[in-house]
This record gives sequence, C-alpha cells and structure tokens, in this order.
Amino acid sequence: MSEKVRILVVGLGNMGLSHARAYLRMDGFEIVGLCSRKATSMDLDAIYDGIPRYNDYEEALATSKPDAVCICTYPDTHADYARKAFSAGADVFLEKPIAETVEEARSVVAMASEMGRKLVIGYILRHHPSWSHFVEEAHKLGKPLVMRMNLNQQSSGDTWTVHKNLMKSLSPIVDCGVHYLDMMCLMTRTRPLKVHAIGARLSDEVATDQYNYGQLQVTFDDGSVGWYEAGWGPMMSETAFFIKDVIGPNGCVSIVATEQADPDRASDDIDSHTKTSALRVHSAHLDGAGEFAKGDEIINMEDEPGHDDLCLREQQFFLDAIRSDRDLSDHMQDAINSLAIVLAADKSVKSGEIILLD
Repeated sequence: MSEKVRILVVGLGNMGLSHARAYLRMDGFEIVGLCSRKATSMDLDAIYDGIPRYNDYEEALATSKPDAVCICTYPDTHADYARKAFSAGADVFLEKPIAETVEEARSVVAMASEMGRKLVIGYILRHHPSWSHFVEEAHKLGKPLVMRMNLNQQSSGDTWTVHKNLMKSLSPIVDCGVHYLDMMCLMTRTRPLKVHAIGARLSDEVATDQYNYGQLQVTFDDGSVGWYEAGWGPMMSETAFFIKDVIGPNGCVSIVATEQADPDRASDDIDSHTKTSALRVHSAHLDGAGEFAKGDEIINMEDEPGHDDLCLREQQFFLDAIRSDRDLSDHMQDAINSLAIVLAADKSVKSGEIILLD
C-alpha cells in the first residue's frame, strides 16, 4: 500500500491529540476527521484547521469512511467503538485497556481476527528503546524470574482531580498496571496463573467502595512471579515511586532513574514514567573464591524519547502492521493477559481471595 492511510481520531484528550500530532508528522497517514462529544466547539491548535470535526462517532465513521480509526476515548466505550470500526472496514489503534472485562476484550480480538483487521493496543512502553533493552536483558537471566515494579504518584491540584475521576471507574493498579504487567508478560512469554492483591483507601475524597493504593502479586506457569504497586494522591511518597527490577538465576537488571533525585521532577510528571537514564546489569556468577566474577555493568540510555515521540513510534508500528500485514496474534493475546491480571487483582482486593486465571 503506497497511498496514505485515511484515519479518524476519536477522543481528543491528551492521548488523542498526541496521536493526532503523530499522524500530522507522518507521510503515511491522512487525518480525515477528529471526533469527540464537543469536537466542533473545541479550541484546537491551528495545525488542525481544515480537518473535519464530528461530535458523533457513528456519523464520523459514515461520513469520513476511514481506512483506520484511532480510539482514545474512555475505557467504557473501547469495545463498542472498536467493533463499529471493524464493521466499517477499518483497522484500529486502541488505547488501553481493550475493554472493561476480559470477555469483552476477547470478543474484540476475535472480531479483528475474523474480519482480517489490524488491532494495535496502545502499550506505549513496548515502543520505548530503553524498555525494549530492559526486556532483552531480562531474557538473559534464566527462569524463573522475579519482577518488581511500581508507579506511585504523589498528586495534587488538577492531577489529583483527574485521579479521583479515574477512580470512579478504574483503580490505580488497573489504570497504570496494564503497562507494567504487559512488560512482565513480554519478559516471561508464558501464561499467568493466579493473582492476589491488597489495597487501601487513604483519603475521604475517595469513594467508600474504591481504593487509591494497591499492590498485586502474580504467578506465571513457568514459576516466575511478579509484584506491582500503584498509588495516587497527596499522601503518596516521593521516595520510592519508581522501582523496576528483574531478578533471575543468572543475576538481575534494574532501571536506574536518576531523575528521582531531581527535586523539580515529580512522580506525577508523565515523562518521569518512562525515563530510564540507565540499566544496571548484575551477574550472579562467582569465581573460584566464591566472590563475584565481574562487577555490575551500567548501560547508559541515550535515546530517551518524550511522550509525543513515543506516540509517533506507536503510530509507525501501526502503519507498518497495516502495510506489511503483520501477524498481531501475540500482541493481542498479551493485551488480554495483562488486562486479565489487573482485573483479577482488583477483584482480589475487594474479595480478599486469590484469583485463578482461565
């Protein structure tokens, strides 16, 4: 396919507009519509002048007749909007999560496969060169793996308001966790078996049936285990908000984020969520005297793309998947697996039980 892919962008919040900017930077895409509930009244940058706007998704699909749709709306619309895009003959880039339930996620993936449409899910860390290197190093550690990751965000003002609104439908371990559980799935390349999680409600501003701090433990069928922690709010610590370690029989690899020591960089800064600075690789090999045979290796990460650049890389992957007819079976199954883990964790927090995965 040499002609441009005609794309409709649905949802014009931070992610939708970041992806729209990516499409404008690429020769392979042409934006044929921008859609949100108030798109026609939005004050957008002049770079979007002349691009048709729609307040209704079905009207946008019927009128713009896109080759592809970028869906960046709230999660409760994801499955429905994706199915409608497939029915209209379009490929789909879908922000995470695929759906609100595992059953819905499976139905969306099944429909994409049955109709021969491409479905790319917005797991942004997959396109970060440092995180790709992190996964590669994890593959050298042997099995089983012990994976420790967290993302706590000390938030206030507008960010705390956003977090409180998100918690009306998603807990922190669900919203942020899918990214890091996706990385764990890439590291183990095996099936998750069971999940146990705990949570705490640390503010009266959080609904009584919700929680703003949670942690989960997941077991994989190769014996690997993973731990993930996430919390939102003005009470969260800035001391240990960024832990990314993987341990195996052969040693360990850790992300070293020196920005944590920067007093001007906060844990709710979106760029701090992907910054790595360096990887520290440790070998467990001992010499004849029982001492470490080699010192730790520090791998400096020079290619540190910002948020918009990562969105650009995601869309380059989407374009290649369409033009090269890439097999996305593993990509879609990984998205189901990571969603199943975090939803099971949410259920475990509320029930106090260990949840077995199908």
